[in-house]
Amino acid sequence: MATDWIAENIVEIFGAVTGIAYVILEIRRNILLWPLGIITSAVYIYVFGREGFYANMGLQGYYLVISVYGWYAWQRTQNDDSGIARRASGIVEPGDPKNTHPPENTETIEMTLTDSVTDIRCIERPTAMWCAIVAALLWGLLWFVLDRATDSPVPLWDGLIASLSVVATWMLTRKYIEQWYVWIFANAIAVAVYLASGLYPTAVLFFVYFVMAIAGVREWNKSMAIR
Repeated sequence: MATDWIAENIVEIFGAVTGIAYVILEIRRNILLWPLGIITSAVYIYVFGREGFYANMGLQGYYLVISVYGWYAWQRTQNDDSGIARRASGIVEPGDPKNTHPPENTETIEMTLTDSVTDIRCIERPTAMWCAIVAALLWGLLWFVLDRATDSPVPLWDGLIASLSVVATWMLTRKYIEQWYVWIFANAIAVAVYLASGLYPTAVLFFVYFVMAIAGVREWNKSMAIR
């Protein structure tokens, strides 16, 4: 019965729902994606551990750590951008020796500057090369360990999904637009693997991730085009 299936998979379903909300916030570049990511990762540590996807279980632990860093990095970026906009508009803090009467319509000027500035950037070629090298080395290491030391049903694909996800998440903390292309590739592989393994809610989640990654790269490209 459907109710029995839902009851048996309620944790996985909850993780899928929070994961979808996470990507929505990611597309919107909302800082709340990071605490939500912590919750989603905690859920999937259990789900992947139960099913023998050990690389992806370990990946969720990485997500927990990187989410804390991403939360801090995005908060610092927001503060820096706010300060730049305020200085550019001629607004100075109280007590500043340069504090004079602000120019007229400073609120309008500040809003215009803030709206025209984007924190999205393209990855530099040397950084992209290092990301590719790290992903390849990590994939090889995970594949070897999972194949020799665990009962993972798909060590090759488990390792590949995990290695791509590690690199893409780091790229997200730096707001590189190319992270979306890595996610598109990783999510497409994940959908096939999880369907074959019977993890249907998770397969649906990663299919949504796949579609939303395409939407994400479009939205971020729009933001870059208007800066």
